Amino acid sequence: MILPTNIEQIDSMQEAYNAIHDIHKNVVRIWMENSLFTWKWWLGVGLTIIPWVIWIIIHKKDSTDRLLYAGLATVLIASWLDFIGIAFGLWSYSYSVVPAMPAYIPWDLSLIPTIIMLLIQYKPTLHPLIKAIFFGGMSAFVGGPFFTWIDLYNMHEWKSIYSFGIYIIVYLFTHYMSKRSRFNTLGR
Repeated sequence: MILPTNIEQIDSMQEAYNAIHDIHKNVVRIWMENSLFTWKWWLGVGLTIIPWVIWIIIHKKDSTDRLLYAGLATVLIASWLDFIGIAFGLWSYSYSVVPAMPAYIPWDLSLIPTIIMLLIQYKPTLHPLIKAIFFGGMSAFVGGPFFTWIDLYNMHEWKSIYSFGIYIIVYLFTHYMSKRSRFNTLGR
């Protein structure tokens, strides 16, 4: 069965996509003129690569798969939440490594997942809520203000206390994911 189409709706959506495309072209132009190869851009590149190098060197090798599973869950959650926050105008970033989503790659794809994976690995008997509060506090009240101070992160309709709660939940969920053991080998 073919559903009738609403031509006006399709035209409106196409206009919106065209406007988004035009805005993105402008963002890329501004990024190339003002961000690329600046010290903030290099900082972002370093914050993207260095945490992973450190993690590769010091992570517990026999837990690599489990930690990466938790890290992937963190990347997906962090990227999705960052996208939502930017889309609703809650915060923005002044500089980026690449002018694409997720908005601040070093934070979403590197710092948050590697820090969480290392917290999961070290002191495994320490209650996860203690680690979650530590992670939330450091991320929301140290990391966020630091990135604001160096003009990478701009809070518009957002407060650090909101981030604190979200970081706690992200850590606890990721910790929970890291403890899953219902994996079975796949047959041939």
